Amino acid sequence: MKKIFGFPVDKETRCIHYHGEVDVIAIKFFCCNHYYPCYKCHEEEANHPIKRWPKQRFDEKAILCGVCKMEHTINAYKNMKVCSNCGAKFNDRCELHYPLYFEEEK
Repeated sequence: MKKIFGFPVDKETRCIHYHGEVDVIAIKFFCCNHYYPCYKCHEEEANHPIKRWPKQRFDEKAILCGVCKMEHTINAYKNMKVCSNCGAKFNDRCELHYPLYFEEEK
């Protein structure tokens, strides 16, 4: 099982910042190759600034479903509302934080 850094509060990767029913993903941060539940957990624990995933690397697995633990590529995740493996619903509002994790596509 992948180690989740930061401040998870349950086994489905919810954290002290985002712990609603659909807050069930962790993101592998490009800067440190560690999974965190959210950018706030990374900011509070890591000793370095966030580096966003470059768009040329969106085919790499960097999204972890907290329910079934399947890893997804960034490209796949961008087109998902639910996990393609277990059907767990993902938080649509994560789109608001997209620019914190990933380079903008033009």
